[in-house]
Amino acid sequence: MYFEVSPDFFDTFFNSEKLIHYGGLTLLLIIIYAETGLFVGFILPGDALLFTSGLLCGTKDLAINVFVLLVLVTLAAITGNITGYFTGKFFGPRLFKKDDSWFFKKKHLVKAREFYKKYGGGSIIAGRFLPIVRTFVPIVAGAIDMDFKKFNVYNVTGAFLWVWSFISIGYVLGKKVPGILDHIEYIILGIFVITSFILIRGYIKLKKTKKSGQK
Repeated sequence: MYFEVSPDFFDTFFNSEKLIHYGGLTLLLIIIYAETGLFVGFILPGDALLFTSGLLCGTKDLAINVFVLLVLVTLAAITGNITGYFTGKFFGPRLFKKDDSWFFKKKHLVKAREFYKKYGGGSIIAGRFLPIVRTFVPIVAGAIDMDFKKFNVYNVTGAFLWVWSFISIGYVLGKKVPGILDHIEYIILGIFVITSFILIRGYIKLKKTKKSGQK
């Protein structure tokens, strides 16, 4: 006896519009919380979901007031980072010695630590806009015992900027361009390409800086 995953599962999982239609606001909040607070969250499509939820709200396909959506998603993002912080605080340095598993990759944690070293507390804000990094930066902050009040200043600021920018842009486009849903896959692809480019470019610069510092 074995568990077989349907191809439809992956089609839905990696399609932000289908995810929101399938699980509504509840699933959206769970995913945003998980991506910003749990180890396994780095695989989740946070940017695309934020934009798509705003878009669907603007086209009335998601029946919720946009301000309610903004507030609830912001709270989910803030709570997620707090969870990540206390995860890092509880496990501490042991995280960096932990062996890789199917849901935990130490290399992601190391990248986040290097990002934090370079940008300090601002990395918590900037990291919100970078896939993978946003999952692990709050964990690093907790692991190095960053002051919790200071952490939350960056946490709340970053959550507000990340959530309100992506959802608001999606909402305005949904209101102003009614037929935009027909091209949503291209927009999501564009978001993925841009965020991936920023992440890869930042990683390359970080590697170069590290190499030059060792000379």
